[in-house]
Amino acid sequence: MAEVVSLLISMKKKDSIYGLTEGQVEKLLRDWGFNEMPSPEHRSILTIAGNIIKEPMFLLLVACGSIYLVLGNRLEAQMLLAFVFVIMAITFFQERKTERALESLRNLSSPRALVIREGKEKRISGREVVPGDIVVLAEGDRVPADGEIVSASNLYVDESLITGESEPVRKNPLNHVKNSSMDERLCFVYAGALVVSGYGIMKVVSTGSRTVVGSIGKSIQNIESAETLVQKEVRLLVKRFSIAGFFLCMVVVFSHWLLNFGWLNGILAGLTLAMAILPEEFPVILTIFFALGAWRIARHNVLTRRMPVIETLGAATVLCVDKTGTLTTNQMEIRGLYADGEILIIDDDGIDRIPETFHRVVEFGVLAGLEKPFDPMESALQIFAKKHLAETEHIHNNWTLVHEYPFSENLPSMANVWKSPDGRDYIIAVKGAPETIADLCHFDSKTRMELEKTVKRMANEGLRILGVASASFRQDSVLPGEQHDFNFAFLGLIGLMDPPRLSVSSAIELCRKAGIKVVMITGDYPDTALNIARKIGLDISGRIITGQQLEQMDEDTLSQAVKDVSIFARVVPEQKLRIVNAYKKSGEIVAMTGDGVNDAPALKSAHIGIAMGEKGTDVAREASDIVLLDDDFSSIVESIKTGRRIFDNLKKAMSYIISIHVPVAGMSLFPVMMGFPLVLGPVHIVFLEMIIDPACSTVFEAEAAEPGLMDRPPRKIGESVLDRKTFLLCFLQGLVVFGVVFAVFLFALASGHDEKRSKAITYITLIVANICLIFTNRSRTRFAFSMGSSINKSLVFVVATTLIFLILVNTNPFLRNLFRFGPLDFNDFLVCFTAGIASILWFEGLKFFRRKKDKYHCRS
Repeated sequence: MAEVVSLLISMKKKDSIYGLTEGQVEKLLRDWGFNEMPSPEHRSILTIAGNIIKEPMFLLLVACGSIYLVLGNRLEAQMLLAFVFVIMAITFFQERKTERALESLRNLSSPRALVIREGKEKRISGREVVPGDIVVLAEGDRVPADGEIVSASNLYVDESLITGESEPVRKNPLNHVKNSSMDERLCFVYAGALVVSGYGIMKVVSTGSRTVVGSIGKSIQNIESAETLVQKEVRLLVKRFSIAGFFLCMVVVFSHWLLNFGWLNGILAGLTLAMAILPEEFPVILTIFFALGAWRIARHNVLTRRMPVIETLGAATVLCVDKTGTLTTNQMEIRGLYADGEILIIDDDGIDRIPETFHRVVEFGVLAGLEKPFDPMESALQIFAKKHLAETEHIHNNWTLVHEYPFSENLPSMANVWKSPDGRDYIIAVKGAPETIADLCHFDSKTRMELEKTVKRMANEGLRILGVASASFRQDSVLPGEQHDFNFAFLGLIGLMDPPRLSVSSAIELCRKAGIKVVMITGDYPDTALNIARKIGLDISGRIITGQQLEQMDEDTLSQAVKDVSIFARVVPEQKLRIVNAYKKSGEIVAMTGDGVNDAPALKSAHIGIAMGEKGTDVAREASDIVLLDDDFSSIVESIKTGRRIFDNLKKAMSYIISIHVPVAGMSLFPVMMGFPLVLGPVHIVFLEMIIDPACSTVFEAEAAEPGLMDRPPRKIGESVLDRKTFLLCFLQGLVVFGVVFAVFLFALASGHDEKRSKAITYITLIVANICLIFTNRSRTRFAFSMGSSINKSLVFVVATTLIFLILVNTNPFLRNLFRFGPLDFNDFLVCFTAGIASILWFEGLKFFRRKKDKYHCRS
């Protein structure tokens, strides 16, 4: 700790704004570790092994192995033990893959921090903050660590997480407070606290478990988990299958006893049937699909904070989007000016020098802003002023900032009070919404109407409009508490252009095809919003509702009105919640974007809350379900497409599981019930599971999206993964496969083959049919053996290893004896492959007629 303190002292003497060097950061990270609490979710190898031992399939394998030992079949017992280790290895691989995906998501979900290092501002993950870092705090930020305030402006912090007090606390630098322990706390901020208003600069003192929150054992950031609709459905399915499996096991055991096959053989057959029926793959595929699905969505620069949203993404019907920074680039340019009755519109080629008439409006626009701006609008204004006012008297580097009147909800304008070296009066500059500036300047109705006409004319050019005014005040007087107390004089208007993102038009067209309504929400004037809407291809046939009109509507009127609205203009953040609730009331599944503190209620209320990752506050991120890391609208659309793909592939995987368990269970039950020898033993079932597990968890998860996935309407939010139609269809698939496999078994016996050869023919037919089921369930439209738009490497691996097994089991005497198979010739293999492929032909025919039907409907 002494090393850190000495480092802070040396930095204070040198330059408190320079910050740490990268070398210092690396050393401090090595010494103090990352700024995070120890993760309680990390699972050791022993923990994973313990969970595997509790799995029903593991217990069934041990039970079967024990019975084989009692019966004297050591080879089978050793084989089952070997399979136990193989299954453990597969489980470890799946767990590791899932953990890696979740770990990357945890790293992304860490709160961010804006630090100053080597004199440059740098946005980093909160976990990378080290003692000695200089952190910039702004409204809506979570404080990343404990630290001392070195500079502040109207900085209020909510410390209820630490103190339990809900009242925000004003923070000041240490040299601004009295020397008492109570006052000294006012110059410190603590990890997890929330910046309610203002901004400041802090110097980090403690990180991670050494913070106040860490010392009392509270967790700042948790990945939330909740049981989803699909998880509930799967839990119910597993329960039903388990009950059915138990009942059928008892039937098999008693059947063996009645047929005088012996109790141990009966129990062995019953356990084999249990292994065949138990759908232990369901929980596995849910874990993998959700974890890898969130990882895949993250590859499109979208962070999934809550797993249930993956289900909801594909059901979204309305997408409410902020214009600035999401539909547009958030890279502002000054493209219009108004002063003394003259309007200057600047085209794409720019302008060399602006006329003298517009100098004062630009001058006071800069004076009304921040000295070190973070906002793109402020940056654009300063760049413009440096270019056009550089050699004039309108640049005031030697003026001193005396006081600030920050932007507020009640008064959307900001003002600065300046003192010049040779002036006797304070100079006040203010800028904000034109109607607010008109109010501060006490315009009469006639002047106000003229201003509205000018604003409308500039807004028609797609410009975002700011009004600018100035005032003076005697230095020997006490500054007033409100901006209204100044006698402002109107100077003019500044128009800013925020060009649309290049990818937005195609993304909006994709939404239209997918049945998703895109709604623009903006604080700009209706004409500005309409201009942007035309450029990006947004539907403008509906009406435009302004914030003022929205205030006059009751909830029922608004829920009816939103059905015909694509643009909300002059809206304040608090009104977004009403918009979300209105769409929800009208039966829509709503996705809402937001970035500010006041957007949090709307993000929380929406079915899918989407926070901005680059310009969004930590409060907005915490209230959201997903975070756009690049603030790009097209990323939202890609995440919706990925969400649809995940749900689609999950449905295919679960359909495959049902369909393959039918013939496996059937071949474990019916031969025994009919007095035939046991066809499938535990060894055979386990090997089948080694094909089924990777197939359902990796092959289907990696499957590419279906053609026309975004041409479908959104699915209903309560739609089941395995609805009655889907369940009956996949059950019928399994029933046909069972019929074919059982017919092959009877045919082999009738052909005079012995028991071992008949078993081999039947089992290989079942494996071939299994592979064919994987192929045919990959798509509901494409031909089973078409590779689609990309090669599924997992599928190639599963098929290749299966074919290798088929070769080895027929050529290797040891394996043949282990599986109790007889040797097969070419004709036997021909029967197996022909029958296996034939078992899915009816489903391929069904897909063919569906394609024909769809083409006919498209033509008509």
